[in-house]
Order: sequence, then structure tokens, then C-alpha cells
Amino acid sequence: MAEQVFPTKGNLIKTKRSLLQAQLGYDLMDKKHGVLVREMVALVDAARELRGEIDVTYSEAYLALEYANMTLGVVSTIAQAFPVENSLKLSTRSVMSVELPKVSANLITADKPPYSMTLTSSEFDKAYIKFSRVKEITVRLAELENSIYRLAVAIKKTQKRANALKNIIIPRFQEQVKFIANALEEKEREEFSRQKVIKHRKMK
Repeated sequence: MAEQVFPTKGNLIKTKRSLLQAQLGYDLMDKKHGVLVREMVALVDAARELRGEIDVTYSEAYLALEYANMTLGVVSTIAQAFPVENSLKLSTRSVMSVELPKVSANLITADKPPYSMTLTSSEFDKAYIKFSRVKEITVRLAELENSIYRLAVAIKKTQKRANALKNIIIPRFQEQVKFIANALEEKEREEFSRQKVIKHRKMK
């Protein structure tokens, strides 16, 4: 590839500039890769904790619901009074130009249940509190898992670009710079020798 570059001072300056830009690009890709990996590791740890918690909370919620059904009969009539969840809102945050989702919801708190407490039992209250927690964890887990997926894709692309710069583009420009510099140096030596011969002849 380097042999195809015409050895002129202009091309040497241009190639050195391209080499510098490629090196800066690699440094940026390497830094971006490190930041994205650290971000993903933190999110993976958080998601792992939530997955364990949601499994336990689901089990406790269904057990509480069973007890509520035993004390109140089938509670589906009471459940129909619950409003449909439509408070979910999606926004994004940027990490090294990677857009990650942020999911928020105005979840009903346990101290303000959407049902009459005089018509229910403490077991129903426990089931409501547990399922509210399940909903809260599900929202957070959905945000984390989608962010992890996007980060994994971005990390793969960043690593691919960094490898291309490090293993292909930078060595190619280095080879071109070396080729042009050697060719110009050889040309200068030839010119110097030619001038010496001319000077020697003139002196004769």
C-alpha cells in the first residue's frame, strides 16, 4: 500500500496528519470502550441483584394472594377496581454517545392504595404491597436489561473500530510515512551526490 503513495513532501505532511488523526481516533475509541465496559459491569451487577429480588418478591406476592383469596374469597372483583397502569414514561441518557433508556412511572404507593381498606384484609394489603414492589422492580429491570443490551452492541462496535485502527489503519499510515521519508531521503542523497559531481567537474 505504501509503495502506491507518491513520495513528495506534501504527501509526507498529509500522511503524517492522517496518522496523527488515526492515533487520536484509537485513543478515543479505547477510552470509550473502557467507559462503556465499566458502565455495563455496574448495570449487570444491579440487574443481577434485581433478578434475585424479583423472584423472591413474586413468590411472596403470590403466597400473600393465596392467603387473601382464602380470607376474602376470590379477590378478582376487588382487583377490577385497580386503575390501568399508564404512567410509564421513557426518556434517555447518554453515555459516550450511546443512548440508554430511562423508564419512570408514577407508581401508586402502599400508603395510598386504590381500594377501600374496610372491604379487604391485612393479607390482601400484603399482596398489594408485594405486587407493587414487583411492578417497581420490573420497571427498573426492564430499563437495566435494555441498557445492558445497547451497551453490549456499542462495546462490540467500538472494539471493532479500535482494532481496525490499531491493526490496519495506523500500521498502514506508519508504513506510508516510513516509505515516503526513506524515498525523500534517498532522493536528497542522490541530489547531494549529483551536486558534488557537478561542482567537481566545474572545478576541473
